[in-house]
This record gives sequence, structure tokens and C-alpha cells, in this order.
Amino acid sequence: MNETIETYRRQAAERAVELVESGMVVGLGHGNTALFAVRRIAELLSRGDLKDIVGVPCSRSVEAEAIRLGIPVTDLENEPIVDITVDGADEVDPELNLIKGGGGALIREKIVAQATVREVIVVDETKLSPTLGTKSPVPVEVLPFGWRPELEYLSSLGAEADLRLWKYDTPFKSDQGNLILDASFGPIDDPNALAALLDARASVVGHGLFLGLASDVVVAGSEGLRVMRAAGSE
Repeated sequence: MNETIETYRRQAAERAVELVESGMVVGLGHGNTALFAVRRIAELLSRGDLKDIVGVPCSRSVEAEAIRLGIPVTDLENEPIVDITVDGADEVDPELNLIKGGGGALIREKIVAQATVREVIVVDETKLSPTLGTKSPVPVEVLPFGWRPELEYLSSLGAEADLRLWKYDTPFKSDQGNLILDASFGPIDDPNALAALLDARASVVGHGLFLGLASDVVVAGSEGLRVMRAAGSE
């Protein structure tokens, strides 16, 4: 990772953690940027600046890291309402719609986001985009059974779609054991319409279009830090 970009991401994550208060249920996002937030929460807990925090991890790897760092963890069965989640994004448009899932945890991230009162996204300035799809493909998580027709379906919608591969060219598998298709649409004129088309497919477990879920986006870049708020957010 570029050292400057890494610094920006850490700055954004640590600024977002300032919104976390003692006693909160906190969603712990997945990915390099969100990991800075997890580490900062652990640091504040160890110093006693935060108390009685419980985390809801968005992936198995985040859960393991949180436990290693001493953050108490729980799940949505025990804590169905999450006070605040700090997570990253692959792309953010001016309305704070997102593309997420580059790290492969999109389903759990979306489930936690939908259970969250305040969804705070942390990014460096390179993630900002005038239109979703300009910079990032849309990850689409599909059942292993029937993934090939979904690849063809994405192509019929105008995407250049590929099965995500992992080490030794083996298919990447999510925490749920599903496959991910990365669909490059280019600029998406109507993200809500595309989301509806994807949601209607039986084999599609979920997708990386996170629409209307972000409350705040903390952006770090060459001109410092700024916080973007969704319309209607308190």
C-alpha cells in the first residue's frame, strides 16, 4: 500500500472512532482501512478511555483480530441493534452510495450495516467518485450451484464479469462458502434499478451496491480530513 494512502486511511479511521462512546455496540468493518479503526478501538479500551464496548465483527478474520487485540465480541443474535459501525468502501458517490465487497465480506457487512443506527464509512480521497462504477466493479456473491448462468446474466446487463480467483487460481470463497463475481459495468446511471435486477436473481446471495446505508463518510486526503453527512442524518 502506498505510504501516503495508508496514512490517509489511518487518519480517517481514527477520526471515525472519535464517534464511538463507552457502552456502545460497535460494528467492526472488514478491510485494510477498517482495521485501523479496530486497532484504535482496542488501544482506547486498553487505556481505559473507552469502556464496556462490544464489537460485532463483519468477517471471521476481523473477529479473530478483535479477539487478539482484546475487544469483546458478540453477534447479531445477542445484539440485534448496532449503535455505530466503522467500515471502509471501494467507491463513494456524492449521495454517499457505496460499492463495497472488494475484500469479499459484503454479505456480512451489509447485514451489519442494515442493523446499524449510524453507519460511518472511512476512505481516502481516491475512493470518491462522481458515479458508482466509474472506479470499481460491483462484487456479486452467488451460490456455487448455478454461478455460470449468473455470469452470463451479468454480461447480458452490459458488464464485463469474472469469477474472483484466489491463491493458485482457485475460486475465492466467502465466509458463507459462496463465490464472488466481479462485474465491471462502468458508470452506473441508475444504481437502484441495477440493485433490483440483481436482487431478483435466485442464485445471487447479495451484491456490493450499498445504497442509502451510510450516515457519514470520513474522507482523508491531501487537504486534510472532512466528514460528509447523508441527507436527513442528525
